[in-house]
Amino acid sequence: MSGGSVGSRVTASERIADYVASVDAAAASAATLHAVGRAFLDTVAVAVAATGDPVDAALTGYVSGSTGPASLWAGTGSTTTEHAALVNGAVGHVLDYDDVTSPLRGHPSIALLPALVAAAEADGADGRQLSAAYAVGFEVICRLARACALDHYARGWHSTTTIGLLGATAAVAHLRGLPRDAVGHALGLAVAQAAGTRENFGTMAKSFQAGACGAAALRSVALAGAGMTASPEALDGHTGGFLRLYSTPGAAAALDVELAALGDGPGELVTSGIDVKKYPLCYATHRTIDLLLDLRAEHGLTLAEVDRVQVRANHGGLAPLLHDRPRTGLEAKFSMQFAVAAALLDGEVRLHSFDDDQVRRPEVQQFLPRVTATEQDGPAFPRWADVTLHLVDGRTVRRRSTVLRGSADTPLSDDELLAKVADCFGRGGLGERTEPFADAVLGWADQSVRSVLARRLP
Repeated sequence: MSGGSVGSRVTASERIADYVASVDAAAASAATLHAVGRAFLDTVAVAVAATGDPVDAALTGYVSGSTGPASLWAGTGSTTTEHAALVNGAVGHVLDYDDVTSPLRGHPSIALLPALVAAAEADGADGRQLSAAYAVGFEVICRLARACALDHYARGWHSTTTIGLLGATAAVAHLRGLPRDAVGHALGLAVAQAAGTRENFGTMAKSFQAGACGAAALRSVALAGAGMTASPEALDGHTGGFLRLYSTPGAAAALDVELAALGDGPGELVTSGIDVKKYPLCYATHRTIDLLLDLRAEHGLTLAEVDRVQVRANHGGLAPLLHDRPRTGLEAKFSMQFAVAAALLDGEVRLHSFDDDQVRRPEVQQFLPRVTATEQDGPAFPRWADVTLHLVDGRTVRRRSTVLRGSADTPLSDDELLAKVADCFGRGGLGERTEPFADAVLGWADQSVRSVLARRLP
C-alpha cells in the first residue's frame, strides 16, 4: 500500500494483499473447481426459488432502468454489476437456504458469489478464474472469522455481511487483477462500508444486508483501482481498526496467528469446507430437525401424540433464533419453536413450509408454547443438539447428536444436491432447466461464466 508498512509492522491489510496477489488463477485444482461449482449451483438455485418474493419485487423495481452486463438470477434481465450483486445477493439469501461455513457463523457463498459472478460476466471470466477467486475470498473469510467471529456475532453483528464483505473484496480484487497496493486500499474501503445487524433477522432487511455486501465489495475494488486510498491499519489498528471496534482487543493478535499461515496447507475449502443446507431456515435448527424427523419416523409419532418438547444445544448454538412466536414465514426462519412444530406435524420442512398461511395454522400456533429451547453453559464447540419428546401417554423419547447432515463432514452427494436444485428450480418455474444448468456448471472450467449462467433459462 502507498506509504509502506506502519513502522516496522506489516499490517493485516498488507498481509492479505500479498496473499491475494500471489495466487495463480490458472492453478485452481479439480477439487476447487468442483467445490465452487457446487456452491454456484446451490446459490443460484436458491435465488431462482425466490423468484417473485417481495424482496425480489422491491429490489428489481429499485434497479429498473439501469443497464449493464450482469444477469439477474431470478429473472431474465441484466443490469450494472453493483445492482446485480445487490439484487442477487438479497434474493439468494431471503429464503435462508444458502450455504454455510462453520468458522464464519454465516453464509460464505452469498457474500462471495453475487459480486464475483457479476464481475466475471462483465470481464468475460471463466469458471476456472471464478473458482480461484472464490477460494481466495473463502480463505480470507475463514481466517478473519477464526480471529473474531464468535465475539463479533455475539455482539449482534451479521458476520455474513461484515466479515463476508472483506472476503468478497479480496475475491473480486483477485479476479480483476488489482495491484497489490490497491488490494490493501480496497480492504480499507470495505471496512468503511462493513455493516449488518442480527436485529434485522426475520425481516427483509437481513437479505438486503447480504445484497449490500456484494455491491460494496465491487465498489471497494473499483474505487481502489481508480486511486482511492484507505488506512493500512483499517483492519487491525489499535484505536479504530475493524477488529477493535467490531470485536475484542485480543482479536488483532489472533488474526496475526491466522494470517501467518495464510496460503499454507490445503486451504480452507478443504479444512473448513462448505455446508449445504437441507432445510430452508436458520442453520441453528438443523440438527434438531434431523433428530425430530428420525424420531418421528422410528416411533410413528404425530404432533397430536407429543405433549411438549425440550431442545438443548451448545453454548451460542441458538443465538440467531430470535422469534419464539412467529407469525410470518420470515420470522419462522429464525424460530426453533416453529421448526419443531413443522417437523412433527408435516414430517418435512420444505420451501412451502414458510408460506405465511402455513406458519399461521392453528395447530402450529397452539404448539409453539410447548417448545422450550435452551443453551448449556460450556464450550461453543463441538456443536450439538439434544431433543427430548414428552409424549401424551407419559413416555419420554430422547436423542442427542453432533452430526449435521449436509455439513462439510457429512456432505450431500451430488445427486442429493441436484434434488435440492430441482426443487428450487421447480418453485421458480424453471424445473426443466435443472439438468442443463447443472451439467454446464459442473463442467465449467473453460466456459465463460456468462454462458454457463445463461443455461438456467430456456
